[in-house]
Amino acid sequence: MRLSHGTLLIVFCMGSLFVISWHSTERDHTSRQVDFAGLFERLQQAEHRAAELTTELTSVLSRLHNVNSSTNTNSSHAKDKEIKEDVNASSCVAINANTLFYLPHLQEQKNGLVPNVFLGKGRSGVSLVLGIPTVRRQKQSYLVNTVASLLYDLSPQQKGDMVIIVFVAESDQQFVRGVADVIQKNFPEDVHAGLVEVVSPPASFYPDFSVLKTTFGDSIDRVKWRTKQNLDFSFLMMYAQPKGTFYVQMEDDIVAKLGYSDAMKTFATGLSSQQWLYLEFSQLGFIGKLFRASDLPMIVEFFLMFHKDKPIDWLLDHILWVKVCNPEKDAAHCNTEKNKMKRRHKPSLFQHVGLHSSLPGKIQNLKDKDFGKQPLFTPHENPQAELSSSLKHYQSHTLERAYRGQDFFWGLTPVSQDFVLIRFHKPQRVQGYLFRSGNIETNGDRFNNTTVEVQPRNSSVVEKVQKQELPQYQPSSDGFVVVGSFVNGVAQGTLDAAVQEVTAMRLVVHKDSDVWVLLSEIYIKVS
Repeated sequence: MRLSHGTLLIVFCMGSLFVISWHSTERDHTSRQVDFAGLFERLQQAEHRAAELTTELTSVLSRLHNVNSSTNTNSSHAKDKEIKEDVNASSCVAINANTLFYLPHLQEQKNGLVPNVFLGKGRSGVSLVLGIPTVRRQKQSYLVNTVASLLYDLSPQQKGDMVIIVFVAESDQQFVRGVADVIQKNFPEDVHAGLVEVVSPPASFYPDFSVLKTTFGDSIDRVKWRTKQNLDFSFLMMYAQPKGTFYVQMEDDIVAKLGYSDAMKTFATGLSSQQWLYLEFSQLGFIGKLFRASDLPMIVEFFLMFHKDKPIDWLLDHILWVKVCNPEKDAAHCNTEKNKMKRRHKPSLFQHVGLHSSLPGKIQNLKDKDFGKQPLFTPHENPQAELSSSLKHYQSHTLERAYRGQDFFWGLTPVSQDFVLIRFHKPQRVQGYLFRSGNIETNGDRFNNTTVEVQPRNSSVVEKVQKQELPQYQPSSDGFVVVGSFVNGVAQGTLDAAVQEVTAMRLVVHKDSDVWVLLSEIYIKVS
């Protein structure tokens, strides 16, 4: 395709090609003068309009999917299966036509750009789209902890304005299904809400890596790894582009700082009127780099153009060079101009925690010094009480210190009927309670299958519960009443006036666990 014929945007949808926008830039061939400035401006306008049309198409497909989903009243299993089929049917990847020149093998592959959506509801129109590329690791996987960290302190409003895409960059469908099952098991509500997606590229997306040439003294294995990474990031960006206003590139072995969501949006919107290519929320690699979604088509095209030549972080720097560096001026001037196009947020909002790189054999013990320390517990002033537990604590992380707001409680693996008992020195009028398990770094160590129980001072309250005169509560043993339970690692609630005066509270485990438990917040609100 010659430049004089304009820019063509193509959408690959359900294995078919659709022409979305064609902007002709033909000129009088008899003219010797070519208006390159005007031509470039028209190209930019055409690409901008193409991006708008792509977003509109995705929005229409999403609405159609939502209508179909809302009319489905079958069982939950059948519904989940149908959702996956619907999402796969409505998943499109918008690309510039030049992509087929950079990846010529796709001209022979009808479905080479159709993503496999294993989990997702086709959510779009959000502010933040977080992309987490992940691959099969020979050593430890950090993926679940990474997703848990990103979800840890999000409010319902923040969750509703975000999409987290777990991009499994593997062609082994059985492995991808295994990752999807793990995500579904650990984050069922967030998957059901459409907040968390699991997608993978089709095997036909990848070219033949055996014909690559080595460059920069890298081994052939490293060249294959970095080339595939370039393609993986490009596919993920293409998939994410129509979904939101900003796209944030993540890695699968990070920890997020509390409040990162609002911090990123505030920083980005504050710079909305200024010129920049990306914002940095970590100083390490590609972690926490935020782009305008409208810039992704240009960025992806550049990555694909040179995907066989250099690592992706070098390519990103080259985009900055092409945009702002004057070859007639020195390197210092170039660096100054490039720094204007990438804005750094301090402190860093994401920390790298992994040790083993996705490149086999590579150790990557990197830490962001600007991340600072994370608060691992939330202190509260609680009424005086005698504390006991059948759980053995780890090191100095005792129940007493957690109750006094000095530390978190970390207990070894609980079994059925293990308990945490809080017996007040004198009866307390308890209005409400909050028990939060896990923390930002160890979010997997949660209480599950665990109830919150109180011991009313007046035995008549227990009798009323037994007679179902207070149907919101259930009787337990030893004069205790069940008033709540842990959901997604948190137990929170208020007490009816009839049961507010209590002598003790306890947590009771009802099923053996396979992980330790951590209480990062204990708050008993009394009047």
